[in-house]
This record gives sequence, structure tokens and C-alpha cells, in this order.
Amino acid sequence: MGNILGAIKPAIDMSNDSKNDSFLFIADMHSLTTLRDATIRKENTYSVAAAWLAFGLDVDKTVFYRQSDVPEVAELTWYLSCFTPYPMLANAVSFKDKLDRLSEVNAGVFLYPVLMAADIILYDANYVPVGKDQLQHLEITRDITSAFNNHYGETFVMPEPKINEQVMIIPGIDGQKMSKSYNNTINIFLPDKDLRKVIMKIVTDATPVEQPKNPDTCNVFKIFSLVAEKDKIEEMRQNYLRGGYGYGQAKETLYLTLVEKYKKERELYNHYMSNKNELDKKLKQGEDKARIVAKATLKRVREKLGYN
Repeated sequence: MGNILGAIKPAIDMSNDSKNDSFLFIADMHSLTTLRDATIRKENTYSVAAAWLAFGLDVDKTVFYRQSDVPEVAELTWYLSCFTPYPMLANAVSFKDKLDRLSEVNAGVFLYPVLMAADIILYDANYVPVGKDQLQHLEITRDITSAFNNHYGETFVMPEPKINEQVMIIPGIDGQKMSKSYNNTINIFLPDKDLRKVIMKIVTDATPVEQPKNPDTCNVFKIFSLVAEKDKIEEMRQNYLRGGYGYGQAKETLYLTLVEKYKKERELYNHYMSNKNELDKKLKQGEDKARIVAKATLKRVREKLGYN
């Protein structure tokens, strides 16, 4: 739900704007910093692709591809790394968060911002939709871009952040921000029985059924408010305030709402996951378009560096 509401739907809306040429990719190379299992990575990649397509991403309007299908990004990452000072990477949040366990940190984690920079400037991106927690990485991208351009002349487009100040914070089942890192996500594509189990695990307080409850401090109500119609939200609010309404009832209502609201998307997701050849075909279409742009950018870079 966090990815769907916070990233997928807003990005699809942007891609449907005829003024935008959108590039959206599945970051399977980034995943190698922590995920070693090839089978899981491949399945996860298909799952991400199926989710985007289930929510209506039009691959004829958008360049949608697997990061690893465009090897030019790895070559550009090396070039950019030679223009990236050590202190800049040592100060990156993605690295600093792991300073207390450096024995577990690989070079990929340290160079993560450089690969991210290559992902952006390889395609001459003008704007990059980012959350505030990712703004530092875009600032690093801009610093690297500036360093290269200052040395070799205008080579790369300087990307600008596009921050949505109205970004929703999607609460997880434990009340923290929904994140795979916290293992508190709600995967709407789970089978009915498994999805219901997850919903029933949402953390609530111990207020008895008969007593009134505060909807504004309840995780169940907060999540329900993100997906339900206004009249249904108000109905649940009044049930909370009135009393005689248990958290189990609220969870059941949330579960049924998710199943109904995303019925079409769940069906499409299952269709794609059962027909992965369709996913491969659509991702191949994106790869072909992405590599045209990537090769042109890399040609400019190689000429500046004296490799052509």
C-alpha cells in the first residue's frame, strides 16, 4: 500500500500528462546490495512490474524497464564515481545509517548514491519526483553533475527535484511508517486469506469494545481513511466515538474495503504473474527505448573522456 499510494499512482498520473516523457525503472541492480538470492530477485522484479501494470501504467506512454537490462548505467556509474569525493559518500544517509556495523557494509552500499546519479542523468532527466527523505541523494546527483560539467563542459542535464508537499505518510500495521525494512507492510496482492491475516495483525490499544475510541490515534482508522469513500470514513468515525464497536469489526471492514476497492488490480496482478511472458515483452519494449537514450548519453561522455 505504501508504494501504491505514495509512488505508483502519483507516477502514473504524471506519466499520463502529455507534457512529460517519463522513465520509470525497476531498481533490481540496487537490490544486490542486500539481496543475494537470484530466484527471489527475479520473482520480485516480476511482482513489481505486475503491480505497476495492474494499476494502469501505459508502456506506450512511458519508458518502463528493468535497470539491469541497460548495462550503460553500470559504465556511467564508474565514470561518475571518479568525480565523487569520498567525504560526500561517507556523509550519505544510506551509508551513515550503517556506521555501527561497518563489517556488514559492502562497496555497493557506499556507492549507492553514484548508481542513483547514473540512473538519473543517463536519461537527461529534467525533474525527479522524490520524497524529502531522498532529497539528499538528488543533491549528490546534482553535485556530481556539476563537477563533471565544470571539468568537461556542458555534458549532462542538471536535474531538479520535484517534491510533493502533500505526500502521504502511510502507516504500517505497527503504526510506524509503512516500510519493508520494518516488516509492517500490507500487500494488497496477497490471497484473500493471507491478506485478512495481515489486517488482523494491525496494532491497536486495549480499549474494550463497549467503550468509545479515538479514531485519530488508531492505526486501523488511519489506513481505512486512505482507501475508503468519505461517507464510509465518517461512518466508521462515528462508530468509534459512539462505542460498542470493536477493533476487530474495524479490521474486518478495512479488509473487505481493500478486497473490493482493488478487485480489478488484484485480478490483473494475478494475470500478469501467471503470464510472465507478457511482462517480459513489455519490459523489453521499455529496454529498447531506454537504451537508445542511454547510448546517446554515453557516447557524449566517452567522447569527453577520450574513450571514443
